[in-house]
Amino acid sequence: MIQLMFIVILSEMALILAFLFRTPFRKLVVLGLDQIKRGRGPIVVKTVAGTVLVALMTSVYSIIKIKNTRIDKAAIVSLTDQVLMVKHLLEATLMGCSLFLALMIDRLHHYIRELRIRRKSMESIKKQNRGSEDGKASSLDEIKALENEIATSHTRLKQLESEIETKTKDVHTAESNVLALRKQSKGFFLSMIDYLRKIKT
Repeated sequence: MIQLMFIVILSEMALILAFLFRTPFRKLVVLGLDQIKRGRGPIVVKTVAGTVLVALMTSVYSIIKIKNTRIDKAAIVSLTDQVLMVKHLLEATLMGCSLFLALMIDRLHHYIRELRIRRKSMESIKKQNRGSEDGKASSLDEIKALENEIATSHTRLKQLESEIETKTKDVHTAESNVLALRKQSKGFFLSMIDYLRKIKT
């Protein structure tokens, strides 16, 4: 199970890295996630996430149960119990990281898709502005109507630009959260390896 969780976490990290850089692979990942989110995909993903969450809760319960098996406070936990507790702790950490990274992938996909939609609408508004500026109005009423449309288009354009800025800030904070989680999990894994080495010796 631990090897499977490492594979899942590494694949999720690869997907997040694919989201961070604008490459052709990013488009494939976005299209793939669009296909997954249609039909029965969300039900399957929620079922898998629920199963992992139940397994996470089971591991946490096992950790608590092992800690509470001591009869008195001064009793020392046996080596078998220590190994089991470390194993359950590692599994719980890996499952928690996996669920968190899956949530990050979902949010990044949502923000990238929304950003793409906003850019398309901004481009269409700019084209309308160019078309209205290039066209000649024959009467004053048409000119005033066009100026009103331009003013509303400019305000809409500014709103969309500010929304894009907020969305990019959200994406950058999500990226920094992923980097912080990666550093934290690396430190945890190194400490777990040191702890296991101490147990063996």
